[in-house]
Amino acid sequence: MQTEAALARNAERQKTLTQDTQKLLKLANELNEAVNKTTQNTLSLDVIRKAEEIEKLAKQVKEKMKGD
Repeated sequence: MQTEAALARNAERQKTLTQDTQKLLKLANELNEAVNKTTQNTLSLDVIRKAEEIEKLAKQVKEKMKGD
């Protein structure tokens, strides 16, 4: 019974990790596009916000990979 619960938790964690890493990839691509649109002397708030969002999500993914 406990083994089944552990397997279910692991499967759910794997599903969440997959979704989160896909979101990280999407955000990284969006950040790349936003950076490419900036000039040498400007950095938009959107770029900074996306970078912060990526950092936050990356930390969450890292913690989930360590285990609950």
